[in-house]
This record gives sequence, structure tokens and C-alpha cells, in this order.
Amino acid sequence: MKALSGVSEQLKQYFIITGNYWAFTLTDGALRMLVVLYFHQLGYSPLNIAFLFLFYEVFGIVTNLVGGWLGARIGLNKTMNIGLGLQIVALAMLTVPTELLTIFYVMAAQALSGIAKDLNKMSAKSAIKLLVPGEQNTKLYQWVALLTGSKNTLKGIGFFIGGVLLSYFGFTGAITIMTVLLCMVWLFSIFALKADLGKAKHKPKFKDIFSKSRAINLLSAARLFLFAARDVWFVIALPVFLAAEFGWSHSWVGGFIAAWIVLYGFMQAIAPWLTKKKAGNIQTPKDAAKWGAILMIIPFVMAVALQMDLSAKIIVIGGLMAFAVLFAINSSLHSYLIVEMADKDGVSLDVGFYYMANACGRLLGTVLSGWIFQLYGLGACLTISAIFIALAVLFAALIRVENLCN
Repeated sequence: MKALSGVSEQLKQYFIITGNYWAFTLTDGALRMLVVLYFHQLGYSPLNIAFLFLFYEVFGIVTNLVGGWLGARIGLNKTMNIGLGLQIVALAMLTVPTELLTIFYVMAAQALSGIAKDLNKMSAKSAIKLLVPGEQNTKLYQWVALLTGSKNTLKGIGFFIGGVLLSYFGFTGAITIMTVLLCMVWLFSIFALKADLGKAKHKPKFKDIFSKSRAINLLSAARLFLFAARDVWFVIALPVFLAAEFGWSHSWVGGFIAAWIVLYGFMQAIAPWLTKKKAGNIQTPKDAAKWGAILMIIPFVMAVALQMDLSAKIIVIGGLMAFAVLFAINSSLHSYLIVEMADKDGVSLDVGFYYMANACGRLLGTVLSGWIFQLYGLGACLTISAIFIALAVLFAALIRVENLCN
């Protein structure tokens, strides 16, 4: 903690929360790549691999709803540390001998990881609302974008680490290394995070987990389809396509997807500067709809191009780079809007509900990614992605500007 002695308590907590989020994200990204590549190596079909993540996404949905309520009652420091602890348990479960790694067993471990991930993310995003002084919209946008962007950059590095660890240490060895390192972060976090951060003044009832705000409901629907649009081709279809069609090794697949996510995370972090408006104007849902409409063009053009006699490598790699930039801007705008629109007292309730919708989108995208790719190929996944983005644009456009601030 000596390195933080010269900064304000507000910044100390922000750095600790961000550091926790980073450490968790490294293991989450690495675990995702390890599971996809290892079980593809064992001969699992794309649909079966998708089912390995089914509980991860399903329990993420439940966790965001219940976790937001829990954070408002017991504090965000506790929910963040619970998330780190559960991730350690999930990783430890996967260190058993290979013959015990049945589909159902891995799904159970992934369920714990899903609970852990969404407790961690909900806690980190909610805490920023409490650390930024009121009415500082630009600073809030920058802090949210920096947290989200840096997290995704680290997730990309995690994808790369997952591929490399699998190549050099095998599945069990890789999981063991990550478990030990995350235990060290967890022990530090227990003592360093401020107690009672995010506790609501009035204890919320369980029925309060569902948002009563029309604006937040619409933004949540937009988030659902935005992330379903990404995962429908990115989660299962893309890594399997790269390995099967391009003949890339585990390290190459992990490295390429890592580079994509690093670019994506960097673009998220600088999104406030890319979308900078005139002084005094803040970002609104109309801006989210505008950027979503631009994003929709990318998967549509890629799907059409794949049907033509063109180089698949140029289409996929070039399209991915363009998608990274535009999706990053969309994601940062959405992440800022929910934190800005959330009620400060019990902020985790609104943020939890929103990320419940995010988890629903990931679940929908993950299952469709394996199913549609197995039946119809990458082009069909991209077509569905364009349709989902169009729905996200529609829901964002329906949010009235006057509902932006609580």
C-alpha cells in the first residue's frame, strides 16, 4: 500500500477495485480460452463446447439480479471479495484428473465462475458511481471507460495466456498456476478494500431487484442484443473457425483473439475522446443509437463478402479490426449511460439489473454461436449479429433524453 500513500482515499479505492478487476479478468479470459481450445482438442463439437458455458451465463443472469440487491445490503467490498473467492474455487475444481472432466462437471465449475465474474463486475462498475463526485459526467464517463477498457485489454492478454499455458503446461498445470496467483490477490483485497462501500441507506427489499425505470429497462434491452451480437460469432464460432479453417495452433488462436481484445480494450479506454462533444454536452442514448447503426454495417458486409469468392482471411481479420473499434465505442457508451442513469443510493440494484440483461445477451449469443456455426457456418452467425445490433439500436433510440439523469 506504500505506493498509494500519496494519493487520495478516493483514488486508492479506485486503484484497488481496478486491480481486483484486472486480476480476475486475466483468469477469466485465460479460462475461457483454455476450455474452448482444450475441449476442441478432445474432439467436442462446437455446440457441445457452447454448452460448457451454459451455466456460466445462466448463473450470471441470476447473480446480477441477486448480486445487485446483495451489494446494496452488505456493501460492494464484500460482494467483490466473494466473487474473487468463488473464482478460486471454480479454478480449483478443474484441477481434477482429465477423466473426471465430464460436461456436467465442467458446466458446474463454469457456473461458479459465472457467479464470481458477475459479482466482481457488478461491484466494480457500481463502486465508480460512488467514487466520482456528483454532476461530473465527463469524469464519470472517463473513469468507466478506463475501467472497462483496461479490463478488456487484460482479458485479451488472458486469452493469449490461456493459449500459451495450455501449450506449455497442459490444462491442469495452467489452472493450478492461475489458482495460486488469484489467491494472493484475494488475500490482499480482503484487507485493502474499504468496508461498507455501496451500502444503501435504506435496506432494499428483494422485490427491488427488478428495475422500475423505463429508461433503464430500454437500455438493458439494448445491452442484451448488443452483446448477443458480439458473442453469436465471437465466442465459439470464431476460435473454432480459426483453428479448423485456417489451421492455426492453440497459441496462434489465443494470440490473435488476445490482440483483438487488447485493441478492443484500448479503444474502449479512449472512447470518451473519440466521441468527444462540445463543452457542456454529455453523451445521450441517441449517441448510442447512432454508433450502433454504424457498427451494424460491419457484420452485414462480412456476411455478404463471405458468400463471394474473396479471401476469407482478409474478410475475417479486416472485419474483426473494424468491429473492435466500433463495438468498443458502443460498449463504453452503454456502460457510461447505465452508471449515469443509476440511482446513487443502492446503485448496485440498477447496475445489477442492467448486467443481468448483459448476461442474457451473452447466453443467447453463446448458445447460438455453437448451434448456428455448426449448422450453417460463420456467415450465418454474422447475419444474426447484424440483426441483433439493429434491435439494440432500436431500443436505444426509444430512450427519452430527459430520462438520462435521475
